[in-house]
Amino acid sequence: MDERRFPGRVEIVEVGPRDGLQNEQRAIPAATKVRFIERLADAGLRVIEATSFVDPRWVPQLADAEEVFAALHRTPGVRYSVLVPNERGLERALAAGVTEIAIFGSATETFSRKNLNRSVEDATEMFRPVVRRAKDAGLRVRADLSMAFGDPWEGAVPAAQAVEAGRRLLDLGADELCVADTIGVGTAADVVAVVRGCVAAGVPVARLGVHFHDTYGQGLANVLAALQEGVAIVDASAGGLGGCPYAKSATGNLATEDLVWMLRGLGIETGVDVHALARVSAWISAELGHEPPGRVARALAGAAPVH
Repeated sequence: MDERRFPGRVEIVEVGPRDGLQNEQRAIPAATKVRFIERLADAGLRVIEATSFVDPRWVPQLADAEEVFAALHRTPGVRYSVLVPNERGLERALAAGVTEIAIFGSATETFSRKNLNRSVEDATEMFRPVVRRAKDAGLRVRADLSMAFGDPWEGAVPAAQAVEAGRRLLDLGADELCVADTIGVGTAADVVAVVRGCVAAGVPVARLGVHFHDTYGQGLANVLAALQEGVAIVDASAGGLGGCPYAKSATGNLATEDLVWMLRGLGIETGVDVHALARVSAWISAELGHEPPGRVARALAGAAPVH
């Protein structure tokens, strides 16, 4: 392990309020979502995916996107991002005063059709005016690529296939590309192959992020592999909450506090107070009626601070 290759600081993209909550069956009050976001900012998270402006019929849990965003007390220096699926979603986001959006494509045809009801090529074209209008309005745009490592219907995804799909999204004009292991089947070797493939295809590593699910317990190992390749943008979800409603094998995201604990041990700056974050994770899990899947939140529950 060559620590000299690690970035000095990692930007954590906190996806709990959107990706972490979208699959919860019990309706969560908007006030709870707002408090969740605000407490995450208080714990030091500086990039928070707050909600999604998708059709409420598809993701009922996030039907209150406008209400949540309007009630949110925005902490200076914190970027609040939202997911948008199409131009209608962008219009709603612009009306709400959003300054940063994410679009979400797929590396596989099957998931693209199940998630967006379009082929990969047609989905890319659907996003073209979204990105153009967003950039014209001064918004920052992130492109998320689902199923970049494996797909429950198509199996393992070749790195070249993921790289090509990601490159297409970035070429629309997005500021950043995030490759996601939506069902958590990837290993460190797969991560290296995809990251190196992206860089070889002209994606600057500074514009590349990663998103891992911990389905097979590979989340932190995969982050470590990405760090050694120079990646310094990592998604995570407080408490390890989350999943994908259109991929039943997509269990919880990598827990943010687990990620912060590892990065702190490596001497990598995040700006996040892991103890405060663990308290947030324990609180939101209690609100949802279950224990946090993340290990650090459970380990720190009732424990004396460790410095």
